[in-house]
Amino acid sequence: MMINKSNICSCGKYRAYKACCGKIHIDITEAVTAEDLMRSRYSAFTMGMGIYLNASHCISTRNELEINNIEKWAKSVKWIRLEILNSTLGTLNDLEGTVEFKAYFKEGLINKVIHENSRFIKTDNVWFYHSVL
Repeated sequence: MMINKSNICSCGKYRAYKACCGKIHIDITEAVTAEDLMRSRYSAFTMGMGIYLNASHCISTRNELEINNIEKWAKSVKWIRLEILNSTLGTLNDLEGTVEFKAYFKEGLINKVIHENSRFIKTDNVWFYHSVL
């Protein structure tokens, strides 16, 4: 697939969406690392994919009641870019890892940033978002 501005993934890897976060949105087991899952979650925010965002949470932290609110908010802002600052562990052979990132967005006329160091855990060989450190 030819990469152009209209089909590039929003996660910052400069790959076609279908070959990048799109395949993880279809099958979460395609996230080989914690960073892969983090990037797919950012991409899901840019698309307002509340069901995926909830499903990619660790089962102990899921909240089905928030899906509509997450979708509504995610669609109400203009997502600008994702910046990965650091990661620890979170590779193919790890059971946990962290990813520190900044997610830039515009809410109304105001530029904002979410700066977070997130914890990810692997359960049954699948990465899930757990919590903010």
